[in-house]
Amino acid sequence: MKLVVGLGNPGSQYARTRHNIGWQAIDRVADRAGWSGRGRQRDASSVAMGRYKGLDLTLVKPLTFMNDSGIAVRKVLAREHAPLGDLLVVADDFALPFGKLRFREGGGHGGHNGLRSIIDELENEKFSRLRIGIGEPGRGGADHVLSTFAPDEVARLDELLDAAADAIEMWAAEGTSKASNRFNMFELRPADASRVAAPGEVDGPPDAAGIRRTRTGWRRIRLGRSED
Repeated sequence: MKLVVGLGNPGSQYARTRHNIGWQAIDRVADRAGWSGRGRQRDASSVAMGRYKGLDLTLVKPLTFMNDSGIAVRKVLAREHAPLGDLLVVADDFALPFGKLRFREGGGHGGHNGLRSIIDELENEKFSRLRIGIGEPGRGGADHVLSTFAPDEVARLDELLDAAADAIEMWAAEGTSKASNRFNMFELRPADASRVAAPGEVDGPPDAAGIRRTRTGWRRIRLGRSED
């Protein structure tokens, strides 16, 4: 069983903020697996689980608010009797440019309160994490992480969530090392519209049929989401 925990805050007022991109990445995987709306509330989390692409996968969104994320993670690990090697935590990171992905196997919290809580509760840093870049704050860090994405970022957010979901799936299938080799070099297309590729080319806009080609496959765009 592989456990993937996306960090975020519960409540509609936080749903589209930068701090909740971990939740959004989890939702993207759930969409692909056909598990949307199937999450059950238990262990201070919303939990969806099942078999997906030959893997036993559990998707977890802590409902404790960010600063107490470790309480939920500890409870889920205990219920599932899962070793830390089967845990991936997905979190935002303003030390990374918007659109960058970084896997890391172990290490400190880097100032992220959700990771800090998990490390404190588990008394251990030896778990994998996927950090998603949300851009450097032009103001205070707290204001930045609780702000919504800028229009040019919103235009590319769907592509970023696709890449994050691909990264999560590869981690579950092949582990942190192989996933980091592939996705730590991921580059989101630039915001400048004049540099966007033509329809049908990698990172170009959707064609007339609503199909966009990305570095990791073809995606059909509907209502602001992509579907396999």
